[in-house]
Amino acid sequence: MTRALSGDAPTLPQEVQRTLHAHPAISPTLILVAAWITFTVINPRFLQPGALSLLVQQTAIVAILAVGQTLILLTAGIDLSVGAVCVLAAMVMAKITSEQGVPGVLAILIGIAVAMAAGLLNGILVTRLKLPPFIVTLGTLSIFTAIALLYSKGATIESGVLPGELNSTGHTWSVGAFRITAGVLLVLLVYVVVGVALRKTAWGRHVYAVGDDAQAAGLAGVRVGRVLLSVYVVAGVIYGIGAWVMIGRVGGASPNAVVDANLESITAVVIGGTSLFGGRGGLLGTLLGALIVQSFSVGLALAGVDGQFRLLAVGILVILAVSVDQWIRQVKA
Repeated sequence: MTRALSGDAPTLPQEVQRTLHAHPAISPTLILVAAWITFTVINPRFLQPGALSLLVQQTAIVAILAVGQTLILLTAGIDLSVGAVCVLAAMVMAKITSEQGVPGVLAILIGIAVAMAAGLLNGILVTRLKLPPFIVTLGTLSIFTAIALLYSKGATIESGVLPGELNSTGHTWSVGAFRITAGVLLVLLVYVVVGVALRKTAWGRHVYAVGDDAQAAGLAGVRVGRVLLSVYVVAGVIYGIGAWVMIGRVGGASPNAVVDANLESITAVVIGGTSLFGGRGGLLGTLLGALIVQSFSVGLALAGVDGQFRLLAVGILVILAVSVDQWIRQVKA
């Protein structure tokens, strides 16, 4: 009562601002629902089981790479090498098993280890040499891309020469007209595991604390350097799993695959409500953001919109998402 009489009651925009600050997944949920309704009205085929299964399968690769990107953005960093790490891991998996006869399961583990080592390198450069994440990962983007091209000699390795274990993420089950792949299920499992780690463990709380205010986190006893290093290593492992998903999805390993992974993963995370300045966001929003990116691509294609305009739409979405994030960050307690 006193608050209302004194004129301190929050206005509607302030209430919306606070709600979005407390629940970052609300914005992408509203955008996704609006997009699906709009595209279904334009073309009823959009949400038919066959088209929806294709949408989900196409989202899988970006969605899993965006998990690692989310972890890094939560610490106020950024990873521009995500696509290059994924491709390098995929080429290692495919090449050592097709040319050197390494068993499929072992090849997958070696590929994930390579991606983890790439993440470790990024983390060391950021935490030990105190280099900006943008500069570090911009540099390693070129390094990992060059290594992948040199190692593979620019050649694609088709699924026909790969063992079943590497192709297993492409296995499909049908539920009526809807089809789902093992890769999609693996991506969802990664979301659950990492999501629980972020929300239910001390490590997850430290990730948010470092992103919110690294200096304050350090004064509170959080080992900031160790947390940052662990985030880059975990992200590398996730990129390695993403390489396995990619092999099953595209039917082989190509040094020219996922060329837009860097932009798409960042776009998915930002649209999903994770702040570019760290400390706020979550994986549910990231998953929704990945679906939004792919929904716009598929929906606009079904609507007959030219590809350049589809890129324009995604760019506008990114700018709007960052603008909303800036507004939300101004929330007052």
